[in-house]
Amino acid sequence: MAGFQSTRSFRAKPTETVTFHPRIFGRRGAVAAEHYLAPMAGIEILKQGGNAIDAAVAASLVEGVVNPQMHTIGGEIPILIAAPDEREVVCINGNTVAPAAATPEAFRRRGFDKIPPEGALAAGVPGAPGALLEALRRYGRLSFADVSAPAFDLARNGFPVHSGLLRQHKFGILDNAERFRSAWTSSGDLYLPNGRVPQEGEIVRNPALADMLAFLAAEERRVGGSRDAGLRAAFDAFYKGDIAREIATFVAQRDGFLTREDLARFEVPVERAVSVCYAGVDLYKCGPWTQGPAVLQSLSILKNFDLSALGHNTAAYVHVVVEAMKLAFADREQFYGDPDHVAVPIETLLSDAYGVARAALITDDADRALRPGDAWTGGALLPPADRLGGSSWGPGTVHVDAMDQEGYSAAFTPSGAWIKSAEVVPALGFPLGVRLSNCQLQPAHHPNVLAPFKRPRTTISPSLALKDGKPWLAFGSMGGDQQDQWQLQFFLNRVVFDMPLQAAIEAPKFSSEHFPALFHPHDFYLNRLRIETSIGQDTLDGLTARGHELDLAPAWTEGFLCGTERNPETGVLEAGSDPRGNKSEVFPAFALAY
Repeated sequence: MAGFQSTRSFRAKPTETVTFHPRIFGRRGAVAAEHYLAPMAGIEILKQGGNAIDAAVAASLVEGVVNPQMHTIGGEIPILIAAPDEREVVCINGNTVAPAAATPEAFRRRGFDKIPPEGALAAGVPGAPGALLEALRRYGRLSFADVSAPAFDLARNGFPVHSGLLRQHKFGILDNAERFRSAWTSSGDLYLPNGRVPQEGEIVRNPALADMLAFLAAEERRVGGSRDAGLRAAFDAFYKGDIAREIATFVAQRDGFLTREDLARFEVPVERAVSVCYAGVDLYKCGPWTQGPAVLQSLSILKNFDLSALGHNTAAYVHVVVEAMKLAFADREQFYGDPDHVAVPIETLLSDAYGVARAALITDDADRALRPGDAWTGGALLPPADRLGGSSWGPGTVHVDAMDQEGYSAAFTPSGAWIKSAEVVPALGFPLGVRLSNCQLQPAHHPNVLAPFKRPRTTISPSLALKDGKPWLAFGSMGGDQQDQWQLQFFLNRVVFDMPLQAAIEAPKFSSEHFPALFHPHDFYLNRLRIETSIGQDTLDGLTARGHELDLAPAWTEGFLCGTERNPETGVLEAGSDPRGNKSEVFPAFALAY
């Protein structure tokens, strides 16, 4: 029997190919982040005369207030910036630094064979404040007082608790309430009003954090003179003044390693980003102190396959992408580390010749081994006796992207110092990061073995892409181990399959757990592939036939991307965010443009 078609319907065509979130366009500015109040702050700053860097700093500060289950200002922020008057993409290294006294021997004397994932022993110098101030000083236009005003207001006057802060698996208030009551009482004072779990939508305030932001702004104003001098004064106020004293005292009371001297010697490196060219697009990442180059290595391998002919998210396509990632991330474990402390053969790792050699290892079947290459000689495989293996990256992190009509582009990935893993410093309103737990204590030749003043290898990893030498995409995600896998898929969706920004974000995603991880307990599962069931049964069956061991994930649980895009012909800006943040009760991601 023929079906009826309503004459009153507003839509009669199928909706399966329509994105969940709309495409967001603007001419003057675009901001995407993991909480709706962060892009609002960024747009507000743009309207006040700031540029995309000012907007990204403001949005990042807001994220540290409203998404404390994912990031607070005591953590870290790697930053990528493209400025209209500079040819190279710049990386601002906002990673933490190990204290002078933090050595493998010091941990072993305390009875540890791995660095604990919680508490003051894993605390290094907070990198986020310094990185934000450095970005603002070099590329921004407004003062710290200006860009911190939205975060200050939310901390002082409060914000409504959202479902992610309340219910995120392992990281939210609900799962940590008992610890807040019994042990981390300063955290409980903030996030458990009158000792109870707040309701969704209830107002939470952070007066200590508001006071700290106000103190930094006051120090900026106090010195007078140039904008540069004011921002340097704010930097010194955090790392050399009363804030540093509060941090050092708090850590000493808990028998940690971080001291005022460690904080006072902290500097923020400004580096040249690394890149590869794929299909005419130059993708930039931070250096091998992050996992970012693994995306570039994956692309160097994938250059040797006709991905378009394989078909988007078919079994053949997913198989090749996963096998390329497995090879690239095996090299991450083998070679990546702080280049100031270890030699990293980054030129070879990113070279086309090495990509060709590694691509030849991919067959029609899933490989079950961890297979780093010999990047010192350019060989496709390192002898088994020389391979480092071992040790899932945690799920914390937020992301912020911003673009403006002048040509500034920013990708910030704030992470660390989440409320699950460390107690709030009472006088400051934020916990310290535990990123030292990414480091290994042995073997001594491991590129990520702990050492004084060393920056731990980190998962947090923003992305910037240039087309014809001009900034085109800024994107990133949360997700620890998974974030660069998801970013690779987004990039391929956009570049190979020409999906619009929002569709590239929302398309079904997958991630491999095949290779060693960074966060405690450093576990991994050879050949395991977590994949959203929305990718389709034909693809799932084809992957099983190729030997992949599938972990079937619910739809909207693999991804969590944000992005901005500049149309190179019209200059129109676009912003996109992932509905997975809300669907998975992690955070309420949002994108705005005007």
